[in-house]
Amino acid sequence: MAQGKVELPDTPAAYDRELERIEIELLLEGVYRHYGFDFRSYAYSSLKRRIWKRIEHEGLRSVSQLQDRVLHDANSMERLLLDLSINVTAMYRDPGFYAAFREKVVPLLRTYPFIRVWHAGCSTGEEVYSMAILLEEEGLYERARIYATDINEMVLQRARAGIFPLDKMQEYTQNYVRAGGTRSFSEYYTAMYDGALFNSSLTRNVVFSQHNLVTDGSFAEFNVIVCRNVMIYFDRKLQNRVHRLFYDSMGRFGILALGNKETLRFTDFEDKYEVLDAREKIFRRLA
Repeated sequence: MAQGKVELPDTPAAYDRELERIEIELLLEGVYRHYGFDFRSYAYSSLKRRIWKRIEHEGLRSVSQLQDRVLHDANSMERLLLDLSINVTAMYRDPGFYAAFREKVVPLLRTYPFIRVWHAGCSTGEEVYSMAILLEEEGLYERARIYATDINEMVLQRARAGIFPLDKMQEYTQNYVRAGGTRSFSEYYTAMYDGALFNSSLTRNVVFSQHNLVTDGSFAEFNVIVCRNVMIYFDRKLQNRVHRLFYDSMGRFGILALGNKETLRFTDFEDKYEVLDAREKIFRRLA
C-alpha cells in the first residue's frame, strides 16, 4: 500500500477485519449517541466502503481516527453524513415509473377531495419536483400537499432552492418526455448561468422537512408514500421497521411506491398490499 494512501473500496491489507468491524460499530454508536443519526442497521458492506472513502478524503489512517474527528467536529460529521445518506437522484428518474403512476395511480387520486403525498428520502428534491409537475399536469396539484423529507438538512436546503445543473436539462427533458409529460419541459424552469431555477409555483404545496426513517415516527396519514431506492441500503430488520412506519402512516387503499430494486417479498407486509404495477413496484394497501 502506497505511503499515505488508503486502498478503496476494500479494507487496507494491513487492517485486521475483526478490529475494523469493532471500530465501525463504535463509530456508528458514537454518531447515534452524539448526533442522533442511526446507521447501525444499514448494510455493512456499503457502510464500510463509504466510511473508508471519508477516511481517505479526511487524510486519516483509521476508523478510530475518523470517529475522534466526527465526534469533536460537527463539520466533519456533516461531510460523513453526506457520504452515508445516499443521494443518487434525477428528475423523472426511471421514466417508466412516472408513466405507470399517471396511468394507474392518477385515476385513483381523482376520487379524493384532498391528496397527501409523502416523499420519504427525497435527497436534493429532483423527484419531488417531478411529482409536482406530474400532479400539476393532471389537474391534481391544487388539492395536493407533498411532504418531502430526508435525514440530511444540507440536501433539503438544496431541494428548497430548486436549482439544478443546467447541463442536466437535456437528460431531464428526455426523461420527462418518456414519462408522459404533456408540455414543454422548459416551461418549468429559468436558465441562469450554469443552473436551472425551477418555478417557485411548483413548491407552493410542498413541505420540506427533516425526518429520520430509522428513528422517527409517523407524522400524518397519507394517500401516497414514495420511497424509491432508499431501503436497499437497510438490513432486513430495518426494512421491516420502515415498512411498519409506512403502513401505519397510510390511509385505506393508500399507494406505496418503491424503487425498481426493492420488493415487498420476504417482508412482514407482503400480504397487506395488492400489486398495481409489478415492474415499477407500485402497490396498493388492501385495507
